[in-house]
Amino acid sequence: MRSQQTIQHAAACQGVGIHSAAAVRLHVSPAPANSGVVFVRSDVQGADGRIPAHIDFVAATNLGTTLRNAAGAEVATVEHLLAACAGLGVDNLLVAVDGPEMPILDGSALMFAEMLLGAGLKQQASPRRAIRMRERVAVTAGTKSAALEPAAGAEFDVTIRYDDAAIGLQRRIFALSPETFMEEIAEARTYGFLADVDRLHAAGRGRGASLENTLVIDDGRVINPEGVRYRDEFVRHKILDAIGDLSLAGAPIIGRYVADQPGHALNAQLVRALLAAPHAWTWDVESDRETAPAALRVAAAG
Repeated sequence: MRSQQTIQHAAACQGVGIHSAAAVRLHVSPAPANSGVVFVRSDVQGADGRIPAHIDFVAATNLGTTLRNAAGAEVATVEHLLAACAGLGVDNLLVAVDGPEMPILDGSALMFAEMLLGAGLKQQASPRRAIRMRERVAVTAGTKSAALEPAAGAEFDVTIRYDDAAIGLQRRIFALSPETFMEEIAEARTYGFLADVDRLHAAGRGRGASLENTLVIDDGRVINPEGVRYRDEFVRHKILDAIGDLSLAGAPIIGRYVADQPGHALNAQLVRALLAAPHAWTWDVESDRETAPAALRVAAAG
């Protein structure tokens, strides 16, 4: 039986929002078992600043996932930190942020994951509950599709296709564990097209994007001087986003995510469809999914 996890010590980082370009500070701290990941707008007074990381609080999915509570407090671009939590098996975490958008850091989940590992992973006395798929749940949006199917563990089979030669057709099949997350997914960066910059800026989006936090594609080539971190970094980032978005179900999912051209909106649609179909899954407190290998754990506590 796998235990829930939080972190041992508080940790912090700072950066800019990829859309707002506003400077933001982030502080993470341990949270009790069964509390989940909870964002807190530290610049908002009282309980009005608390926003649980759950699909019920997803307010927007345009170029990122935004959570909003009933009082109107929101935090945008949460998916990379959530991917780090899900990838490392951090179930309970308090995330204080002093603005309406998470820092983008280097555009991947690597720095968030390193922050959590540096804080130490701490096992808790309560067992982890997981959602085990029993039947297929699927959603579509035009030519895009995503599904969750029964499987022995948390698996991903993702395909993307672009006309631009820098990306083209990419498919990756991936089995999630803390080790594979750090080795294959955490470093994959967000990406965009240089031709879209003026349109995005006019819409108030992408103002904090730069070659330091975004893979930028122009006319069939990646213009970042260092190039790509992986040959198929683009589809790996789609998997990263999906790991974060699927965690908004409120528990790890034991099943296979199969998607063609996925995005945040489709992922949110899939999570809602999953929770609306209780016959398609069951609670499982003996997940096959590892919490964290010994090399990643700093200490265990009851």
